[in-house]
Amino acid sequence: MNGPGPLAGIRVLDLTRVIAGPSCTRSLVELGADVVKLEPPEGDVTRKGRPRVGGVAIMFAQQNCGKRCICVDLASARGRELAFVLATASDVVVENFRPGVMARLGLDFERLQAASPRTILCSMSGYGPDGPDAGRRAYAPVLHAELGHLAFVAERHGTSPRGEAVSHADLYTGMQATVGILAALVDRAATGQGTHVTVSMAETMLAANEWTAVELNGGLGDEITFFGGHRAPMLRLGDGSWVHVPGDPVGTFASWCKVMDRPDLATDPRFATPTERSRHREDLTGELAAWAATVADADDFEERLSTVGMAVGRLRSLAEAAAEPWAEHNGAFHEVEMGERSLRLPRSPVRVGGRTVGLHGRPAGQGEHNAEVMAEVLGLSEAEIDDLTDAGVLRSRPAGDPEPP
Repeated sequence: MNGPGPLAGIRVLDLTRVIAGPSCTRSLVELGADVVKLEPPEGDVTRKGRPRVGGVAIMFAQQNCGKRCICVDLASARGRELAFVLATASDVVVENFRPGVMARLGLDFERLQAASPRTILCSMSGYGPDGPDAGRRAYAPVLHAELGHLAFVAERHGTSPRGEAVSHADLYTGMQATVGILAALVDRAATGQGTHVTVSMAETMLAANEWTAVELNGGLGDEITFFGGHRAPMLRLGDGSWVHVPGDPVGTFASWCKVMDRPDLATDPRFATPTERSRHREDLTGELAAWAATVADADDFEERLSTVGMAVGRLRSLAEAAAEPWAEHNGAFHEVEMGERSLRLPRSPVRVGGRTVGLHGRPAGQGEHNAEVMAEVLGLSEAEIDDLTDAGVLRSRPAGDPEPP
């Protein structure tokens, strides 16, 4: 694809850490924005992650590749002054501090607006910018537990609650924040004014669960529905591979009878009605499993189910999925050269006409762009930048340097 990204010319000051905020600003990078990530002297905590390539934590790389990184000590008055000028020189400022921190830093929306009415501030928080829980620490596992996610999944699967392997609350919040920022940019184009976008992880988790309204209005109960992945069968084939078939077999029973060539099941008293099939779900699943074990492999299985319009998901690891032809065809990954080896990162799934959308460059070292940003954005001289560095206001650590113990 050719041409600049849709957000070319938009400068973003990224004050975020860990996953939620950085995933949002990473989306803005891929859409063409110039994102300047401001880190504290200790750096983003994900820089300390494992595993690493070329001295860089892979988790940090995935969320921060393509950003210009500066390191400013906001505990110093001069550091806060620099951050304020950077913020007012930016189109968008993104932060995920706890409520109240931005005000203590002198970067709250009111002060930014007074100096730069066009600046947009996006604030991510656990439970909203104010209210009884605003000051609580909020991490993805906390929100998974408190917003019903873990209980819902456990109830659907009939198991004890257990932690999630993926930070859903962080990633969904980052996506919602991106939407809010894009809406604010459109609004600014019409009004000339910036605005304050707020996104809470708690409300995001409610919105991200398609069953929230059902649960809040009496629950599913004994209703039979085609929806709900927890009832979609996971079946093992003759070669030992696994497949996942969307839909509750209680509702798709007629199609299963046809594809298995088992008209006798339709007259079996256990399966004669949806209610009976639901009551004898274990027996029904057993019939499907027994038949699936006779099917040679996933190609054969998918071909058979396609005759009745049923879809099939083949159980794959992330590495296996990345090797699929569709991934190469779509250009789903960005290769970053990291010394003697390359680092493979997923790129944005968004394509905007013929515009360039996707990652570029490499993950920067902590404070790598201090001089560049201070000179370009703030107009500071080399001597002034040296003075800030000598005073410890600006810090840096090359990308390949080992993290301190």
